[in-house]
Amino acid sequence: MRDSCVYDCTMIELDKHHHEKGNISVVENDRTIPFEVKRIYYLYDVPGGESRGGHAHKELSQLIVAVSGSFTVTLDDGKVKRTFLLNRPYQGLYVVSGIWRTLDDFSSGAVCLVLASHIYDVNDYIRVYDNFLNYKHK
Repeated sequence: MRDSCVYDCTMIELDKHHHEKGNISVVENDRTIPFEVKRIYYLYDVPGGESRGGHAHKELSQLIVAVSGSFTVTLDDGKVKRTFLLNRPYQGLYVVSGIWRTLDDFSSGAVCLVLASHIYDVNDYIRVYDNFLNYKHK
């Protein structure tokens, strides 16, 4: 969405069920998150000092979860930036389409799980920041 802003993105508390044998958190399509999951991937073994992301999507929405460790996600709508620390496996950051995102500051052993609303489509990506700004201001 060209008119989306960083304030359309929010932290979502996932269902957390405590048990003496361990906890479980649940994500359900169109219930826990406002979209149907079409793709799941995860980032891990990110070397210290490296960044991931550095792009925006025209249509795709995501839920980003730190299932282990921690990292920061900086969201940018072309006017305003917001940074979120993700460090709880029962919380996810809902990112709407039309938002530039960068993931940084990965702790040792961090695992970033991403639930996406669409399958991979190279044409959905905006990978150059100036092109993103042009897209947002059209």
